[in-house]
Amino acid sequence: MHYQSQAVAKPYFIAAIALFVGQILFGLILGLQYVIGDFLFPAIPFNVARMVHTNLLIVWLLFGFMGAAYYLVPEETETELHSPLLAHVLFWIFLIAGALTVVGYLAVPYATLAEMTGNDILQTMGREFLEQPLPTKLGIVVVALAFLYNIGMTILKGRKTAISMILLMGLVGLAVLFLFAFYNPSNLVKDKYFWWWVVHLWVEGVWELILGAILGFVLLKITGVDREVIEKWLYVIITLTLVSGIIGTGHHYYWIGTPGYWQWWGSIFSALEPIPFFAMTVFCFNMVNRRRRQHPNKAATLWALGTGVMAFLGAGVWGFLHTLAPINYYTHGSQITAAHGHMAFYGAYAMVVMTIISYAMPILRGREANPERAQVLEMWSFWLMTVSMVFITLFLTAAGILQVWLQRVIPNPQAFMQVQDQLALFYWMRWLSGIVFFIGLVVYIYSFFTKDKLQTVEVGTVQPAAT
Repeated sequence: MHYQSQAVAKPYFIAAIALFVGQILFGLILGLQYVIGDFLFPAIPFNVARMVHTNLLIVWLLFGFMGAAYYLVPEETETELHSPLLAHVLFWIFLIAGALTVVGYLAVPYATLAEMTGNDILQTMGREFLEQPLPTKLGIVVVALAFLYNIGMTILKGRKTAISMILLMGLVGLAVLFLFAFYNPSNLVKDKYFWWWVVHLWVEGVWELILGAILGFVLLKITGVDREVIEKWLYVIITLTLVSGIIGTGHHYYWIGTPGYWQWWGSIFSALEPIPFFAMTVFCFNMVNRRRRQHPNKAATLWALGTGVMAFLGAGVWGFLHTLAPINYYTHGSQITAAHGHMAFYGAYAMVVMTIISYAMPILRGREANPERAQVLEMWSFWLMTVSMVFITLFLTAAGILQVWLQRVIPNPQAFMQVQDQLALFYWMRWLSGIVFFIGLVVYIYSFFTKDKLQTVEVGTVQPAAT
């Protein structure tokens, strides 16, 4: 570890993985509720389990992004973090606020929670992904601003690089766009129009800048390729991302009451969105092929390559499958959307957080890479999670195609719940794939506690070291 303040990242990474476990557990609960409707009812209703599942996804990724920033910014700027104390304080504020919010979801009916937390003062609750109570939303803003101050001051006093500036741009965009979570107009069209300014412009806009910066940093460290080469690739990828992603927001505007020109703008520019992800895949493999050193952390290299491939498949290919208006007319809101969402979030964001954790955590623990036995387990976890996510996506895609056909295409469309009964086989297979994914996550965590059976020499004797 080059800078002492990089150690601040460690609790963020640990919290991210712990919350990731929680997210997957609630995902498994949801998967069973699709086929066993009263599973855990009324203790954990479907709508509550869904809120916890999606909110934990957002929170653990934010913990991962913040940890990544605290780790890479001191190294990129060649200076210590502006205030490690502030970073530690923000960690506990964010963690406690997130935990209390989840407890609120589980312990109190949502309408009661809204009354208790001042939703009558400023109505912000009730929308997908933005279900957080008003105090939690305000807490997120405070944490984001203080975090940006800490990172910004560090960059200001140190060396400026393309990686750190792209990361800062993405983090600023993340904070600014979240402010639209407080705008909840009574007009439903306006509500959905600006709701996408948070949801879409996060995941298909500024988050991709964060993704590119983290991936570029890790590839720089594990390949030894010239910084200039990596920065040129990043500039191209980020430009393509912003041009296609910002205007591509229009593919969410097709059927919500907005003007018809959005069908053209949305179709054309969202069809271009796979290009930056394809460029990212080429970038990853190109950098690894041109590497000047064989980094001992093979697991981090695998995660980096996997991020490029899975992001392209999930966000690029599966996004393109139903992004054009004439196709989206039939597919929007179906299980095809769920298939795209699962692989895109895992491939683009979950995997890049795992990449930086895989690279940074061994260094934070005082070694360049985990022992070989631990890396073998970690690579097994990579394949278990990645292959199972592919199957989850394929089963949801098959369910979505059948759903669209029976519910929206045939001459006498069937009712929603009637169709859902006919998708049960796909839902069961999706759930079993989710179990395999969870096993892979457990193996990933276990790998960090695994040590090689080493031998130490003491006074002419060879003794096995403790494992």
